[in-house]
Amino acid sequence: MRYCVFRSEKISSISKLNEPIPAVVVGVIPEWLGGSLLRLGPGLFEVGAEPFYHLFDGQALMHKFDLKNGHVTYYRKFVKTDAYVRAMTEKRVVITEFGTAAYPDPCKNIFSRFFTYFKGIEVTDNCLVNVYPVGEDFYACTETNYITKVDPDTLETLKRVDLCDYLSVNGVTAHPHIESDGTVYNIGNCFGKNMSLAYNIVKIPPTPKDKSDPIAKSKVLVQLPSSERFKPSYVHSFGMTENYFVFVETPVKINLLKFLTAWSIWGTNYMDCFESNETMGTWFHLATKDPAEYIEHKFRTSAFNLFHHINSYEDDGFIVVDLCTWKGHEFVYNYLYLANLRENWEEVKKAAMRAPQPEVRRYVLPMDVHKVSVGKNLISLPYTTATAVMRSDGTIWLEPEVLFSGPRQAFEFPQINYSKFSGKNYSYAYGLGLNHFIPDRICKLNVKTKDTWVWQEPDSYPSEPIFVQTPDSVEEDDGVLLSIVVNPGADQRPGYLLILNARDLTEIARAEVEVIIPVTFHGMYKP
Repeated sequence: MRYCVFRSEKISSISKLNEPIPAVVVGVIPEWLGGSLLRLGPGLFEVGAEPFYHLFDGQALMHKFDLKNGHVTYYRKFVKTDAYVRAMTEKRVVITEFGTAAYPDPCKNIFSRFFTYFKGIEVTDNCLVNVYPVGEDFYACTETNYITKVDPDTLETLKRVDLCDYLSVNGVTAHPHIESDGTVYNIGNCFGKNMSLAYNIVKIPPTPKDKSDPIAKSKVLVQLPSSERFKPSYVHSFGMTENYFVFVETPVKINLLKFLTAWSIWGTNYMDCFESNETMGTWFHLATKDPAEYIEHKFRTSAFNLFHHINSYEDDGFIVVDLCTWKGHEFVYNYLYLANLRENWEEVKKAAMRAPQPEVRRYVLPMDVHKVSVGKNLISLPYTTATAVMRSDGTIWLEPEVLFSGPRQAFEFPQINYSKFSGKNYSYAYGLGLNHFIPDRICKLNVKTKDTWVWQEPDSYPSEPIFVQTPDSVEEDDGVLLSIVVNPGADQRPGYLLILNARDLTEIARAEVEVIIPVTFHGMYKP
């Protein structure tokens, strides 16, 4: 019987490394490829006798593959967040995580424990999702208001930053957009007018000439309304073109009243505060970048979950938005509890059959919606079957073009040639192939022709592929893909860095290490 990879060491607690370890290189690494692959993910799934329950609860572990002159080393360290340090000190879960509630210290007397419940919400800083540059610094992040400054060379934890000290946001996504000059854009929910919930798009400028901290000069650019006053949607990413921001508001909602009340009293965790609005469908919001202004067009479509935008761009009066969607209003994260993922393979497949189904979709939003006939398709781009139809109530109903779809086969964790084609008309996307939620292949998708390429090996489980462009190249897909792969059943060197040719996904080289590497979510290549 085949067993889910998560039943292996890949989703068990992992120890740190005291120093970088050399990798055994098979193949020849391109001479120009010299830098670091930085990755974040969970590394600790229990503290003392207390387990974490959800995939997004494990304490943040930062990984680094260094490439230099054809040689490779691997290193990792736990990020010393408050959540991690206090858990290690007290040998228990101290701060509530995504799917695991923290409870008062059992050693306290009953009065102390009672009052602990009412001291307010303590938000986690467990930055296990991604790492990105701000100015000349690097920050590990989750989706709360805390980001953690780290040293990309030593992986040392430097300091925690509370974005609420600079911005009116309750948290921001782990997927900012970063322009070539270093400007960082992000989005997070906030309290708007009349204490209603809204969404703020924020901007962190490039490093100033005086080398001061650019975060101190952060500002809110524009505010977008929420479909429900006290229930913001879950937001994991957003889109950006040359002149517009694209925000997709899904029916997966955060019940704010539950978050603010039941949390402190009953030991509620983040997952307990999510619910689905079964009637709203999905809303698309647009805002201009300069000047930053909200556009009142009412774009609507059917319900789906959304975690990752692939790319968005403008073309002849239209905005093209490519997304990794999951059909329906039920929250996909409900299926990512560790107990589910550690089941045998047949049980994992049964759960995936019940879950929302994945699909890569292209939506096209018309910018000129004035004086149009009700019932008329507003999309005139010749290369897409996506439609946008004005309804009698003034809403514009969107139907997508499907770019990729397979039964229980997801194209997720998408990457593109970001430095050259983010916000521009493009051809290629790279992604992690999920088979019933299990990552077992790397995929390339031509979004124009829908052709696909696949790298896959038995019992091998890759991570999000990071595209690195060949220096001075002209073609969009001239470069390599970097992915951390785990083969937990291997007799030796069960983890490795895989280097693929981005053109056809053929293997160029791999750098194998004699340690198990746990699942990682997102990361970046630092030249």
